[in-house]
Amino acid sequence: SFFPALGLLLWIICWADLFYSFWERSQNIFRPPVFVISPTVLGITMLLATFLIQYERMKGVQSSGVMLIFWFTALLCATIIFRSKILAAIGAEVDVFRYITFYSYFVLVLIQLILSCFPERPPLFSETVNDPIPCPESSASFLSKITFWWITGLMIQGYRRPLEAKDLWSLNKEDTSEEVVQGLARYWEKECQMKSSNSNGDVTEEVEALIVKPSQRNSAPSLLKVLYKTFGPYFLMSFLFKACHDLMMFSGPEILKLLINFVNDKDAPNWQGYLYTGLLFACACLQTLILHQYFHICFVTGMRLKTAVIGAVYRKALVITNSARKTSTVGEIVNLMSVDAQRFMDLATYINMIWSAPLQVILALYLLWQNLGPSVLAGVAVMILLVPVNAVMAMKTKTYQVAHMKSKDNRIKLMNEILNGIKVLKLYAWELAFKEKVLGIRQEELKVLKKSAYLAAVSTFTWVCAPFLVALSTFAVYVLVDKNNVLDAQKAFVSLALFNILRFPLNILPMVISSMVQASVSLKRLRLFLSHEELEPDSIIRGSIKDGKSFFCIAELCVIYFSINFTVPEGSLIAIVGQVGCGKSSLLSALLGEMDKREGYVAVKGSVAYVPQQAWIQNAALKDNIIFGREMKESQYKRVIEACALLPDIEILPSGDRTEIGEKGVNLSGGQKQRVSLARAVYCNTDVYLFDDPLSAVDAHVGKHIFDKVIGPKGILKNKTRVLVTHGVSFLPLMDTIIVMTDGKISEMGSYQELLNQDGAFAEFLRTYANADQDVENGGKLIKKLQLSNSSTYSGETGKSLNQTSTTELQKAPAEKNAWKLTEADTVKATVYWEYMKAIGLFISFLSIFLFMCNHIAALASNYWLSLWTDDPVINGTQQHTHVRLGVYGALGMSQGIAVFGYSMAVSIGGIFASRHLHVGLLHSVLRSPMSFFERTPSGNLVNRFSKEMDTIDSVIPQIIKMFMGSLFNVIGACIIILLATPIAAIVIPPLGFVYFFVQRFYVATSRQLKRLESVSRSPVYSHFNETLLGVSVIRAFEEQTRFKQQSDLKVDENQKAYFPSIVANRWLAVRLECVGNCIVLFAALFAVIARNSLSPGLVGLSVSYSLQVTTYLNWLVRMSSEMETNIVAVERVKEYSEMEKEAPWCIEQTAPPNNWPHEGKVEFRGYGLRYREDLDLVLKNINVTINGGEKVGIVGRTGAGKSSLTLGLFRINESAEGEIIIDGVNVAKIGLHDLRFKITIIPQDPVLFSGSLRMNLDPFDKYSDEEIWTSLELAHLKNFVSSLPDKLNHECSEGGENLSVGQRQLVCLARALLRKSKILVLDEATAAVDLETDDLIQSTIRTQFEDCTVLTIAHRLNTIMDYERVLVLDKGEIVECDSPANLLQKKGIFYSMAKDSGLV
Repeated sequence: SFFPALGLLLWIICWADLFYSFWERSQNIFRPPVFVISPTVLGITMLLATFLIQYERMKGVQSSGVMLIFWFTALLCATIIFRSKILAAIGAEVDVFRYITFYSYFVLVLIQLILSCFPERPPLFSETVNDPIPCPESSASFLSKITFWWITGLMIQGYRRPLEAKDLWSLNKEDTSEEVVQGLARYWEKECQMKSSNSNGDVTEEVEALIVKPSQRNSAPSLLKVLYKTFGPYFLMSFLFKACHDLMMFSGPEILKLLINFVNDKDAPNWQGYLYTGLLFACACLQTLILHQYFHICFVTGMRLKTAVIGAVYRKALVITNSARKTSTVGEIVNLMSVDAQRFMDLATYINMIWSAPLQVILALYLLWQNLGPSVLAGVAVMILLVPVNAVMAMKTKTYQVAHMKSKDNRIKLMNEILNGIKVLKLYAWELAFKEKVLGIRQEELKVLKKSAYLAAVSTFTWVCAPFLVALSTFAVYVLVDKNNVLDAQKAFVSLALFNILRFPLNILPMVISSMVQASVSLKRLRLFLSHEELEPDSIIRGSIKDGKSFFCIAELCVIYFSINFTVPEGSLIAIVGQVGCGKSSLLSALLGEMDKREGYVAVKGSVAYVPQQAWIQNAALKDNIIFGREMKESQYKRVIEACALLPDIEILPSGDRTEIGEKGVNLSGGQKQRVSLARAVYCNTDVYLFDDPLSAVDAHVGKHIFDKVIGPKGILKNKTRVLVTHGVSFLPLMDTIIVMTDGKISEMGSYQELLNQDGAFAEFLRTYANADQDVENGGKLIKKLQLSNSSTYSGETGKSLNQTSTTELQKAPAEKNAWKLTEADTVKATVYWEYMKAIGLFISFLSIFLFMCNHIAALASNYWLSLWTDDPVINGTQQHTHVRLGVYGALGMSQGIAVFGYSMAVSIGGIFASRHLHVGLLHSVLRSPMSFFERTPSGNLVNRFSKEMDTIDSVIPQIIKMFMGSLFNVIGACIIILLATPIAAIVIPPLGFVYFFVQRFYVATSRQLKRLESVSRSPVYSHFNETLLGVSVIRAFEEQTRFKQQSDLKVDENQKAYFPSIVANRWLAVRLECVGNCIVLFAALFAVIARNSLSPGLVGLSVSYSLQVTTYLNWLVRMSSEMETNIVAVERVKEYSEMEKEAPWCIEQTAPPNNWPHEGKVEFRGYGLRYREDLDLVLKNINVTINGGEKVGIVGRTGAGKSSLTLGLFRINESAEGEIIIDGVNVAKIGLHDLRFKITIIPQDPVLFSGSLRMNLDPFDKYSDEEIWTSLELAHLKNFVSSLPDKLNHECSEGGENLSVGQRQLVCLARALLRKSKILVLDEATAAVDLETDDLIQSTIRTQFEDCTVLTIAHRLNTIMDYERVLVLDKGEIVECDSPANLLQKKGIFYSMAKDSGLV
């Protein structure tokens, strides 16, 4: 209540004056009318001000800008009167009453001004903010807001110690995802509805349809309109600021004109000079404040845009149909989030230039015309001529841009696959083939980059030379047209200052245009993605129809047509069996509504839980994976875990069920993943359960346990409806109904007995297998176990070793992160720059620096020459030597142009050399890294290196280097000129330089940490997104979309929390620095005024016009140097990966084995031991065994006994800890890895395919003829399938081989092995995911085709190895039994007990 009181007091004082005047009139003392009018107006104003204050306080405004400006103006006006009152009082008698009222008025206004500098407390009725660290912006005072003082606390904190995520403020409410994304979604929804209602106009006539057709294209919903509606209102504020700033820009040259006149005119009073100096300073400061408010608005809008785009893409990805998913790969969708969202962000800062640049140009030209008359037209002509040149370049740049994006997308897609399938690449020794593939794409990319580099050089040339050419042509025309046109200081330097202003809009326009072009490309990509078809929520009817599910549907997926009719009664247990690829999984997808429904209907009663064939595990604690967003019920949770046989696994994990599981479930074995996935479904307690073969990945006894406890007639789910896709014969008798599928149709259906009695396909199918294992009842066929031989998976059954692996894994990860932080927190080391220079090539580096210097020396010289020219004496109204002066000026300018072109080329080409060099190094070293490296490093990080960091090195760093060097030399040049003109400035420049340096260091410390926090919090956004895309069908089945949306929003907000302070820090810095720049202007002008008698007008003009530019350059310099530091980090990160630990060399010339090695295939293990990492126990110990050439050996053992570790040792994926492996007399450890891996073949457990032709998947090196490939396909029983494909061998496999079924992929792997035909074949239970028939095919193929080869089989189904010559039984990493199967059964040892479990005895 203090404010209104003061306001009223002021009003009373003003009106006291008024009444005093009336009183004087009544006393017949007549004063001029101003004595009445002035107090009246003032009084009313004060009253209004008081009301305004009250109104704003009621609105909850804590600090008012309007009032501050008002009080400041009032005080300024009062000060002038104050001075004259004092001057008057010295001379004559005074009007006491008026003096008293005026002084009290003055004091009160001063108090009001001081008070309005501080913010008020928030009003009582405002909503309580329960933020731990609210953003100080909302409660900051107006002054603090315009100078960005409110962030200083954070800056100091960041300078003292590295910032952490907990130091950051919360986002303002209007910046959070919740607000922003919902706004966008709302408008987009409306827009789509409008468009769809428009385009659904009934087009009856065919003719009409033809006419209407073209216009239909325009009715796509416009994303631009939606973005405008969402962000327009806030963004419009920036127009106002920008316009003010543009008008103020021209005050500089105008005041400069007055200053030069003042120096010329020796009689002018001194105060004029000081006034002009003061004005110059005040205008510059005001300009600074306005400009940065404008930027702040733009950046915040940009930030919101990015949030909105990410949110919209994420939400869309959850509802998009599978067919639409096929059109955009995971990589492309992630690009939409990262690259395209970034484009919008960049555009937000530039978009106003579209109208502001022309405005600036028009104003500048108007002022120039006043200055030089019509000869300006010459300059304008030059500019206009340059416009089409640049337009052509922009168009070219766009085409290159698109081409570059395309090849970059391809390269990242390929890299993604390589990193996902790195294990297979290593086992097959295919790294080189894929390296060539990547480098092939990269070569294309670099070609495009090179072309755009040439363009960039030409455009830099035109831009740097444009202002000079304009000045030259204008001055030349001006001087040559008329002898009496004298080029004096005022004309020359004011024109130069105006030309400098012109230079900026002309420079920035092409940037804005190209930025707009990029953004429009992005806008199109985004619009396409957001308009993809969505899953029809009503394609499956949830509700009770005919009690249970009834189902008739024709859906299409990889050209399988289902025409299916069936009804499932409630609470029954149904099995679906059939060959590989007959559409069992697709049937389940259709039940979930994931397929495109052609006709018919699907109805599901109640809620659904789904267990996919390949378990999808989130990167979260084990417990969260099971609970999956439901509420925690301890008893139920315990029951579920026990039923799913997870208790023993949880005991082994380092921190029980709170253990973090790595991405894609890295630290769980295949079986564990599958059980977690099952537990998740069981815990959710829904009405309908769809199981897609969950038992294929677990051991026989575990499978039996799960079936009994969970799925079977006595399990937890006995009252639910269960649909089970299975390959296991043993459980079939317990089913209520069995559905037999062939080629997308249901061929038979009925209970087990019925189907046997029908004696159809099913009975045949059973008979084949029932003979193979007598006792079907006991689940003999189910001993299959998909086991991931991951370092962190099974490091042996012993709980201890596994425990250690995981804990050390966990400790290792934070340690790595910290190491990373250290490299970031201190300044970027000089060595990184040196590395980059070496990558460019030292010759080119030094050449470009030299050319930079030449360019700037030429520029300084030409301007100095101009100042000498303007000081030429005027004789008879003309100047002498104009032609010489003009000639030299022109020559200096041309040399400047040549230097510019030279350095531009040098930097661009050098940049390409560097990026080629760095990429090759990175790729090579990543491929050479050992397997353990990939298990430790999330693939996201690696892909990031290849996309983000490489992109920075490709296209950002060279540009920044150019700008940085340019600004640096400009600043130095300006200082030199100022010192030449007024040597006394030497006193001021060093302290200003010091302040500048201090502010800059202060800023860089904080800014870099914010940048780091931002990039650290960026990857979770993308990895969570990746994860969601992989598990989208599971998320939909469980109806958990909302929770995932919230998680994504949270992660985006975390990221923006670090980004927001970093943009404010930029503004903070810019305001401080521009003040330093403004001080330089102030002193340059001030010293010129002081030394006006000894200075020529030419020098004053030169020095002040240079100092006017300093502000801009200083700003650029800091921005560029911090950009340089933040971006050069990319080089550091790429280098960091290049210097990682490597695996053994690929080829060693000296020890290379002979070509026909191994001729016999004899494998000896001598005292062999293996551990996964230095600090762990041995997983295999003293293995001594000799396997003779051509022998077939089975390797068995309980889960985690070290079976897979044996193969890893054989392939040297992990090097031996002790002992050695000898193959045909050659010690494996002594030869190159490729020499070894090419000679032994493995059929791995997870069949991995790469996107590309089928042929490339079989033979990436193109070593074999087509005949050989067809033969191998025939032997692998794929010939019929492949010949039925339209493209035969060139059939495109999609990412990860998604368009083949798992069984077919497995057969492709078999075909690979058949092609290689090496002496030693390792089978890592390749038959786990295959139905029994295919399994038999594989086994018989192996028996016939690899008759004379040594075959090592890691078996989970014992019946596959019963006819082998020998069986090794492993337990806890040691060989416990080794003999023929028959002898082992008689010994009644471990093997016997395993056989008993599987019902073989």
